[in-house]
Amino acid sequence: MVSNDLHMKKILITGGAGFIGSHLCEHLLSEGNEVICLDNYFTGSKQNIIHLLNKPYFELIRHDITSPYYIEVDEIYNLACPASPIHYQYNPIKTVKTSVMGAINMLGLAKRIKAKILQASTSEVYGDPEVHPQPESYWGHVNPIGRRACYDEGKRCAETLFIDYYYQNKVRIKIVRIFNTYGPRMHPNDGRVVSNFIVQALKGQDLTIYGDGSQTRSFQYIDDLITGVVRMMDTSEEFIGPVNLGNPVEFTILDMAQKILRMTGSKSKMLFKPLPEDDPAQRKPDITLAKKTLKWEPKIELEEGLVKTIEYFKKLLKK
Repeated sequence: MVSNDLHMKKILITGGAGFIGSHLCEHLLSEGNEVICLDNYFTGSKQNIIHLLNKPYFELIRHDITSPYYIEVDEIYNLACPASPIHYQYNPIKTVKTSVMGAINMLGLAKRIKAKILQASTSEVYGDPEVHPQPESYWGHVNPIGRRACYDEGKRCAETLFIDYYYQNKVRIKIVRIFNTYGPRMHPNDGRVVSNFIVQALKGQDLTIYGDGSQTRSFQYIDDLITGVVRMMDTSEEFIGPVNLGNPVEFTILDMAQKILRMTGSKSKMLFKPLPEDDPAQRKPDITLAKKTLKWEPKIELEEGLVKTIEYFKKLLKK
């Protein structure tokens, strides 16, 4: 144990100023830990963690994990990587480097200091799935040369590296596969369904629907995800994952658009555009493993989470 206080862990969070990372920083601080937030602000924002800067056990460091970083900690949560198509396709080579070189650097650090390390992987490792819902045993259906491959294959390679460091170097690893997550602090211009629809509805703009809107997604609220991620880190060392974290309740994109129009009271119309390359037709997690090993399943209903998310964007757009 690095920390002097027997109950306090020293925890490094890469991508800690991002949407998920900032909520994780907040949660782990509230549990009495020391938290070091590492971010290069490509998609993360200081605004997301500014309310934590006055806390004595919180530290913010600007750093890009494609370069090595040296520190003594007990646990590492590796969240750093742009996760929305707009951002990860902006500089696809950088996206691959963040996933692959970032994993190598963080795993190397974990190996040297004997820290436990969790990889935030993604449902995108399943690609455009031919198995529905997707269990962890499914190997996926990914186009390795498509526009989304920089993210999909980067995350798949990161999982490979984690497993190899586990078998070859006995590094204590955990892997979670995160499905669509939404909530306050989402980037307003990240091109994701929930943030896109809410921002467009609040601005009175047409809601952009790709394809005919019949493709499905399952949406989990950020608080549910954070609970699952922390529980995974705390499991016994024999259980390394991967484990799906997502909401198995499925909605069509059209359903989501209509729900947000109703909840915002917007008069916006729907604008249909061609489906992007390799856009998954269906996405739904099989969370049997998470229920069994983590005693975890989502608790927050979609409408409850959307109310909080809409309020966040209302305030953001007023600034």
